[in-house]
Amino acid sequence: MGHMSEDRTKERVASTAWWPKWEQELGEYINTCERFQKANRKHGKKYGLLQHIEEPKHPWETINMDWVTGLVPGGKENYNACLIIVDRFSKSMRCLPCHKEHTAMDTALLFWNNIISTCGVPKIIISDRDPKFTSEFWTNLYDMLGTKLAFSTAYHPQTDVLAERMIQTMEDILRRFCAYGMEYKDHEGYTHDWVTLLPAVQLAYNTSQHYTTGKTPALVEKGWNPLLPVDHLKKNLLTIHPTAKDFHDMWKRACDTAAKCIAEAKDYNKQRWDKTHMEPDFKEGDQVLVSTLNFNNLKGPKKMRDSFVGPFTIIKLIGKNAVEVKLTEEFSRKHPVFPVSLVKPYFQTEEDKFPSRKKNPTPPDIVEVEDSPGPVSKIIRARKIRLNGKDQRQYLVRFKHQTADKDKWLAEDAIPDGNLHLRIFRASRRTEQSHQ
Repeated sequence: MGHMSEDRTKERVASTAWWPKWEQELGEYINTCERFQKANRKHGKKYGLLQHIEEPKHPWETINMDWVTGLVPGGKENYNACLIIVDRFSKSMRCLPCHKEHTAMDTALLFWNNIISTCGVPKIIISDRDPKFTSEFWTNLYDMLGTKLAFSTAYHPQTDVLAERMIQTMEDILRRFCAYGMEYKDHEGYTHDWVTLLPAVQLAYNTSQHYTTGKTPALVEKGWNPLLPVDHLKKNLLTIHPTAKDFHDMWKRACDTAAKCIAEAKDYNKQRWDKTHMEPDFKEGDQVLVSTLNFNNLKGPKKMRDSFVGPFTIIKLIGKNAVEVKLTEEFSRKHPVFPVSLVKPYFQTEEDKFPSRKKNPTPPDIVEVEDSPGPVSKIIRARKIRLNGKDQRQYLVRFKHQTADKDKWLAEDAIPDGNLHLRIFRASRRTEQSHQ
């Protein structure tokens, strides 16, 4: 026989039975029920207070890096990816065309030629667990340079929150442009591709006012805004040649204002975050359950799956907001690091304390069959098939950081962030048809 929550069950039992310490034993029975713990969602405050990254005091001290892959080949070198680098102080962005197949050595040279040579060596680099960063060469290189690698955790890159929106914006710009084909003709008849237009996109972004600082990234980084084509149409260009003192004062005010705005924004965001979160009390060796929220390839209807799987043992605490667990064999393909917001304690009692309790093994319909391939890079083509007597449209999906042999046919509602990628795919199809 099943049971409801602790309060409801106590209310029902109180009207029909009594025994010594019944409330304590009943509470322990319910809270240690394995099926109850796995099936029920976690209520109340989420685990994980907001942890600030070391606040940068100068431009290019702390940076975020990410890749946009799956782009159509562009430029003389047929680049098919773009390395996006964001300065967390000024919000300035650099967009470097590259190849998805670039090795750690290639990426390090790209970074050296375009960032270190002009901006110096950053103190902290923030990125996801890309193979380029985990390679021995990359790690050794930045050990020698004295740079600290700050990796994000699976499914919850909290360390990337500040720059994630900027990177997503640039991804959207690139993908929307690439959706219209390999080349683009402007109103003057000149032919471009995304690589040739990338510097203009970067300039437009860096000379636009950022909501956090109230200044343009270029002004905070350099102390002046680069001239745009429209500036040459102005008759009065006196502001182009300020005196040295005026220039110094203006730049100092811009940097001071930017630093103040960043600090205020971070404090405000932390206060809002901490109102709905609490600091966990996990330690190595604890038994925990992990949320199935991002386990995309579990069998069975989504609404009928357990909310949590486990229990798993914590083998390492990673900062205050992530834990590494020892996954069981059926989940061994998963990355073992999870944010504490997706973890909750597993409660158990002595096996002989409640001998009448039935064992509840994990049903076979929720065993994970394979690892999630990750975020979508692009949709390649569509097809219509007959499935269970009904016509169904499926899409061949390529995933970020995956090769063509990992492509999968998925129904529309099974594509992660499907709305955006489907819009781009359909726009590309319309463009192709209009040229035929």
